[in-house]
Amino acid sequence: MANAYINAKANPSDTNVLTIYTCGQFTTAIVKSILVCNVNAADKTITVKLGSSFLFNAKTIAAGATVELLTAPLVVQADEVITVQSNVANDMHIVASILEVS
Repeated sequence: MANAYINAKANPSDTNVLTIYTCGQFTTAIVKSILVCNVNAADKTITVKLGSSFLFNAKTIAAGATVELLTAPLVVQADEVITVQSNVANDMHIVASILEVS
């Protein structure tokens, strides 16, 4: 069994749904952290989903703030996808720290 630590990063350039991570076919992943930084001067929202399930729906991130979204590790199974959607383009920076086990 091999372990790999990765960072999945995104800075949505529009308000469409953006895939930030897809778990491999023969892989299980443990997401240790999802950091979101709002570089805008106004409060903005972000939605985070695992597949079709909402993890955070229109979560408000204060102006200039960085927020850790997870309070416990998140298990992602083979072929599952993590997506994000911001209500503003270019002002949300997202980093997910992930341990892949295959």
